[in-house]
Amino acid sequence: MNAENRMIQSVGHITMIIISGACLIPFLLLVVSSLTSEQSILSNGYSFFPQEWSFSAYEYLGKASEEIFRAYGITIFITLTGTATSLAITSLLAYPMSRGDFPVKNPLAFFVFFTLLFNGGLVPTYLIYTQYFDMKNTIWALIIPGLLMNGFNVLLMRTFFMTSIPLPVIESANIDGAGEFRTFFSIVIPLSMPIMATIGLFQTIAYWNDWFNGLVYLTDPQLFSIQNILNRILTDIQFLSSGMADSRASGSAQQLPSTSVRMAIAVVGAIPILIAYPFFQKYFIKGITIGAVKG
Repeated sequence: MNAENRMIQSVGHITMIIISGACLIPFLLLVVSSLTSEQSILSNGYSFFPQEWSFSAYEYLGKASEEIFRAYGITIFITLTGTATSLAITSLLAYPMSRGDFPVKNPLAFFVFFTLLFNGGLVPTYLIYTQYFDMKNTIWALIIPGLLMNGFNVLLMRTFFMTSIPLPVIESANIDGAGEFRTFFSIVIPLSMPIMATIGLFQTIAYWNDWFNGLVYLTDPQLFSIQNILNRILTDIQFLSSGMADSRASGSAQQLPSTSVRMAIAVVGAIPILIAYPFFQKYFIKGITIGAVKG
């Protein structure tokens, strides 16, 4: 490597370090703000070096620790179950669409693409899932509606299969007597780990961050996910702080760390995904590059 290439590489590294630091700064401010006393935030605003540190926001969340731990368990379950099921359905749909000898691949691709442009709307969707599929106040309401299948993911995986799975390998498997399912599970899936990890990360984030399904389809607090529990805590604090409660509650509301609790809620909701992301990063970058750019 000559001096010019080393210089370009060094500039690139420095640039990426600066960009990465700029991305980390807001999250760092979020964490520091969640550990800042309410009075300090109200008096001096947000700061990386607050005048008074406080764990009152996390102590407030600790009062609902039983609900939070139960919600974490529900969220982990729906994230794992939903992601695994979504990957199975997406790959089983995308693979035949990637095969040139599949007779209805073009109509099927149009049908998938059509779902990206149009949907039935919230009211018809709600009626279908609650009255016909009877999903209201069930765990499936957090897994199926709007999350289990995504047309973009199907098309992304189809492109990966078309550009990255060598056709001679599939033909060799057929010559050796392997059926379509044996070929798919023994050859195609092992060669598709990058795109599987990419789609898996998309789905994991979608399930973990979802609060809308719980808001629409659930009224039983025992089934709330972590996002729904945190959203309810935030709503309760806003209600008390707004002065809409009785005078006794309003008096105690003045002591609530309402601003720092908002930051603590964001931290509690984001930390697990931030911990999991590095394990997917290598496959994620490779999968999204091969699946999208080559197409």
